[in-house]
Amino acid sequence: QVQLVESGGGLVQPGGSLRLSCAASGSILSINSMGWYRQAPGKQREFVARITNDGSTNYADPMKGRFTISGDNSKNTVNLQMNSLKPEDTAVYYCHAFLVDTSHYVMNYWGKGTLVTVST
Repeated sequence: QVQLVESGGGLVQPGGSLRLSCAASGSILSINSMGWYRQAPGKQREFVARITNDGSTNYADPMKGRFTISGDNSKNTVNLQMNSLKPEDTAVYYCHAFLVDTSHYVMNYWGKGTLVTVST
């Protein structure tokens, strides 16, 4: 089994910053990419950012210039630094990993999510 555990969510005022972290553990052979998605109330889950095992990153357009994703391959962790937060960034943020497990299955895994609320 593989587990993804997120941390770092919370309440922040507009214009503020938060840093999310995610750690993957369990029956992992290799990780191809890790990233973040989010789901706002009443909306579908959407892509936020991704980092591959060679360090390549990509972001959804609304996050470019405000969010920065980073990772540590040796620790199977990914972080999301979120700056200049807006009320519309309020959502549950989910960690995602695309990896090969020890049974050699290529799988998508999700964390349980962490709530980010941007409000006065």
